[in-house]
Amino acid sequence: MSSNVPYPPATATGIGSMPGTDPRETARQVTDILAAFPFLPELPARGPGADMIGRTAGALLTGGLTVELLPSGWRLDELPHAPRDARRAAAHLREDLDALEEFTQGFEGPLKVQAVGPWTLAATLELRSGQPVLADRGARRDLAVSLAEGLRGHLAEVRRRIPGARPVLQLDEPSLPAVQQGRIRTASGFGTVPAPDKADVESVLKDVIGALDAPAVVHCCAPGTPIALLHRAGAAAVAVDMSLLTERDEEPLGELIESGRGLLAGAVATAPTTGDTSNPRATGLSDPGGSVGVVRTLWRRLGLDPRTLPASVAVTPACGLAGASPRYARSVLEHCVRAAKTLHDDPEG
Repeated sequence: MSSNVPYPPATATGIGSMPGTDPRETARQVTDILAAFPFLPELPARGPGADMIGRTAGALLTGGLTVELLPSGWRLDELPHAPRDARRAAAHLREDLDALEEFTQGFEGPLKVQAVGPWTLAATLELRSGQPVLADRGARRDLAVSLAEGLRGHLAEVRRRIPGARPVLQLDEPSLPAVQQGRIRTASGFGTVPAPDKADVESVLKDVIGALDAPAVVHCCAPGTPIALLHRAGAAAVAVDMSLLTERDEEPLGELIESGRGLLAGAVATAPTTGDTSNPRATGLSDPGGSVGVVRTLWRRLGLDPRTLPASVAVTPACGLAGASPRYARSVLEHCVRAAKTLHDDPEG
């Protein structure tokens, strides 16, 4: 089985969001704990423009497309100058890159950065009419083209700042299942936007991924992740919450892995099992091998060679950690590293 996995064996990384408002301290922590596969942290607690939608739309859209924040949410527009909200988003991203650059001097290896994917953006951003961009096929195509161009520039900036880095782009698509199932609400809230054609969903993702000069991981922490579609669209790996996988996900996931693609296994809870974060047993972070038992079980059910497991899987939290306490978030990342090591040392469990 040849591998196109864009990260080293027996590794761990984060999903993206972290608690707190200090980018420098968060970058120091992430690069210290996740030395083999660090990521660019997102700190939504800083407010508008630091959230995942505002960050991507405000900082990365090009070609005259920009956004402004209204009481109802982020609105897409064509304006001669970026409004204050978009400028704030761009400033947050620069600050985060400054911090990451400081703590990756001399770093060589894969470095993950995150952005919202085209379908979640289209489902969340509003047109002037108040309807989601998703409701207008031309607008959503324009949005995808603008996003791809902005992402290319973002990746180039990461390479410029951290010359030894091999960027891996994570496209966050939490709304993709709802888009496909026709569950995105119209402006009135009484109706839903019709589901786009399945071929259109795939082609837009394929076009965005194909326009990049870096491997793409597609992350979806919602039930019903369309794994086969993401595989066909060119994802180098998928990132999922392992607790949400069902039997019907197993065959497409097995095909993806056998084709040499990777799995970012969201195997560690983003919230403690009890309120006592001082006690590892109380938080559920006392048994790294137990956390990745679900991955070993999946391999057995798929009939895959357990020796391929460490090279295919990176261990992550189940989703972002913005809602966790700083202490728990750090513990989760450290636990992911330990869990990845157990997969390497004993893939069969």
